[in-house]
Amino acid sequence: MRFPLPKKALAVAAAAAVALTVSSCSGSAEAESTDSPAASAEWPRTITHEAGETVIEAKPESIASTSLSVTGTLLAIDAPVTATSVSKARGGTADENGFFSQWADVAVERGVEPLYTIGELDLEAVIAEDPDLIVVSTSGADSVLDQYDALSEIAPTIVVNYGDQTWQDLAVELGEATGLEDKAASVVEEFDASVAAAAENLAIEEGTTASIVSYNAGDVSPVGKGTGPHSQLLTALGFTVAEPDEQYDTSTQKREDFAFTSYEGLSASVTGDYTFLISSTEKTVEEFTADPTLSNLPSVQSGQVYSMGPESFRLDYFSASDIVDWFNTSFTAK
Repeated sequence: MRFPLPKKALAVAAAAAVALTVSSCSGSAEAESTDSPAASAEWPRTITHEAGETVIEAKPESIASTSLSVTGTLLAIDAPVTATSVSKARGGTADENGFFSQWADVAVERGVEPLYTIGELDLEAVIAEDPDLIVVSTSGADSVLDQYDALSEIAPTIVVNYGDQTWQDLAVELGEATGLEDKAASVVEEFDASVAAAAENLAIEEGTTASIVSYNAGDVSPVGKGTGPHSQLLTALGFTVAEPDEQYDTSTQKREDFAFTSYEGLSASVTGDYTFLISSTEKTVEEFTADPTLSNLPSVQSGQVYSMGPESFRLDYFSASDIVDWFNTSFTAK
């Protein structure tokens, strides 16, 4: 897992990582022969992933993504995604195809096809795509992990976990599987540098706390854990993320990204100086701050509740970049 570095060190570390990657890829023929597959152009390569090991015979040219939440990161590293599962929602967070709106234009431009609607796995549709790599997620509404064996009969299949790591780490993992290590390193370097610059500009006072919430009035609301991707991004920007109270977590499976907090426990779990609402609009901010059960929260009392936009729930290069842009242009620390 990538843990956020101090903001002044972040860009330096990212640049060093890329330099190391480039160096390892451009070494002598003798060095390349002993490097791991991720550092060379040699195929086949064996990929170790969440469900075991998969041999990929050649650099993929047609990828079917069964995980809508992973598709954005595949697109960010220029992976040849030809089809993806899609959202039931249309409008707001997804376009008319069911693509997440933050990367929908890129997917349309590259000719990505809807594979099937999340929750309605269609093995025949996957077969028809004739992919040479299939990507599956471990959890979330878009996970088809229980069909891993069936999908592996169609094409080499890898399983990734987007809940316990940043999209940058996921990009590196996918870069290894697709032969796009250099592109993944470049995208990560660019993004990490933008975060470091934003952190310098924001100059958040040390010890300033923040809570991350996907607010559902009167119902269970996901609250960000310190180990989640959203929390790692806010930490890199200079905040200290306030941990939700575990006793109110209704999750049936252990998660590293969010505690699915009961409505009754929300006031005890959202304790940050700031509250950042994800998958939200300004109307969500109004509803949150007007909720009488939340009126004593520090962030409500001080007027420091903000929406990070409707596309902010699932972080990938595109949505995370939008969040950094929002902090640069719209957020003023108090």
